Amino acid sequence: MVRGVLIRRFDGSALFSALDARRVEQGLSWKQVADQLWHLSAELNDQRRDHPISPSTLRNMAVKPRTSCQHALFILRWLDRTPESFLTGVVDGDDHRFALPQAGPDRRLRWSLKLLWASLDEKRVQEGLTWRELADVLGCTPSQLTGLRTARFATGMDLAMRIVQWIGRPAADFVYPAKW
Repeated sequence: MVRGVLIRRFDGSALFSALDARRVEQGLSWKQVADQLWHLSAELNDQRRDHPISPSTLRNMAVKPRTSCQHALFILRWLDRTPESFLTGVVDGDDHRFALPQAGPDRRLRWSLKLLWASLDEKRVQEGLTWRELADVLGCTPSQLTGLRTARFATGMDLAMRIVQWIGRPAADFVYPAKW
């Protein structure tokens, strides 16, 4: 409990287990899973020529169950699950209120880190907290929080989920179907 807010841990091991279970169920190799994740945004990927997600990135989650908030969206989209469904102790995290936005092959789900930062800062000011005090509350460093304002890529999924819980909003409020 953090200042009256129950903050649950994002369970990266459970995310990996769900990913691996779906992989096994469909008889796929890790390369095939990575290809399917990437193919969800095939049209966009053809335009952008980005680097696809690596099978080793997925496999390594078994050993280090941490992932970036952006990589987690690839997996969540493929599993058709919400981020909240991987919070420890959550019974109904796939409730429609937590549904991620729909994205076609011309889009990729992305976290709006600037919006996350702005909402975090607004609540921080309302609560009368310094960045150091808030970092202590959320179990991170102040720079991990202030850096969200200018972050180009990602933060850890576990921190992103601690933040949205502290703010009191669903993760989906900070996720959008990006076209670039």
